[in-house]
Amino acid sequence: MQMAKLFRITTVPISLEKLLGKQLTFMNQHYDVTAISADKENLDRVGKELGVKTHTIEMTRKITPLQDLKSLWEMYTYLKKEKPEIVHSHTPKAGLIGMLAAKLAGVKVRLHTVAGLPLMETMGIKRKVLNQVEKLTYACATNVYPNSKGLYDFILKEKLGKVDQLKVIGNGSTNGIDVNYFDCSLFSDDDNFRLRQELNISKDDFVFIFVGRLVKDKGINELVSAFKFLQLSNSPALKLLLVGPLEQDLDPLSQEVLDEIENNPGIVSVGFRKDVRPYFAMSNALAFPSYREGFPNVVLQALAMGLPALVSNINGCNEIVAHQQNGLIFQPKESHDLQEAMKLCLDSEIYNKLQVSARDSVMKYKQELIWELLKKNYDNLLD
Repeated sequence: MQMAKLFRITTVPISLEKLLGKQLTFMNQHYDVTAISADKENLDRVGKELGVKTHTIEMTRKITPLQDLKSLWEMYTYLKKEKPEIVHSHTPKAGLIGMLAAKLAGVKVRLHTVAGLPLMETMGIKRKVLNQVEKLTYACATNVYPNSKGLYDFILKEKLGKVDQLKVIGNGSTNGIDVNYFDCSLFSDDDNFRLRQELNISKDDFVFIFVGRLVKDKGINELVSAFKFLQLSNSPALKLLLVGPLEQDLDPLSQEVLDEIENNPGIVSVGFRKDVRPYFAMSNALAFPSYREGFPNVVLQALAMGLPALVSNINGCNEIVAHQQNGLIFQPKESHDLQEAMKLCLDSEIYNKLQVSARDSVMKYKQELIWELLKKNYDNLLD
């Protein structure tokens, strides 16, 4: 019996790799999976690593009307030719182009996962434009999957979609967490000591780690400011480890913060790293002051690695972290509030309490559970 065709679409290949990963490999055992994205070279690499077919359609992450129309036409003609049973899109631009093309091409099951909304931090005319884009995307979809309860509530509050098409899969998350991969026991004390030495971090330093894009919306300005003042008022040796790329073209950091990152000896920035586990393993706590999220993988990863998670009080983050149980919650965009949370984490009694609960708290987000629930959803929609 021929397997039903399942097309998964993201704007850029790194989203396929980081947001979905081996979920595509799993689904390929039950469906005929094709991953669609831009950037042929990287897409081919991701497809080969995950063992799935790929098809390149160039898309941009910005508002580019002419390119978007070209992408829409290419997507429509490809879907019309291939006739997939399911089209499932992720990320805003891929969602708009994928869902609109799928509807025009007569695809029966059109799914879009919402894993964060840039419009949450946008105002004025641009906000109105983005609102309309989301409404159009959801109107073209048969089902919309917010990956957190907070996003579900936000979509209804803003009247972007209809309640009968919205569903959160399981307890939330797009892909869950691979708890066997993100496990601090895979890294020895010697491994951690050597990496600390390479980064000029003492074995006695308390390390706050941030993993993600170094941009304004991730709260990096507030994080650097909070850390700077924490250095002045605390006796323990402190380090701030930043793991992720700068994206100054899309959401730039202030020059003052860039200078502080470069010149402060307590701040270590290592850029993008494909495998972040060694950096989690040698750190003490996650500091994640993001302004907006869907259901952040970084927080799940840190907790699975046994790190307490200090997160801003936004949807997704405040669903994963329970205050003073497996981490601490502070107000977003508030440098002083973040500083107080970091200071509280330095209390050994509080830290030990948070740390001992961290890993167990994410077991309900195990990847296998999310994959099976999503597959069951696919099966039901095709019946």
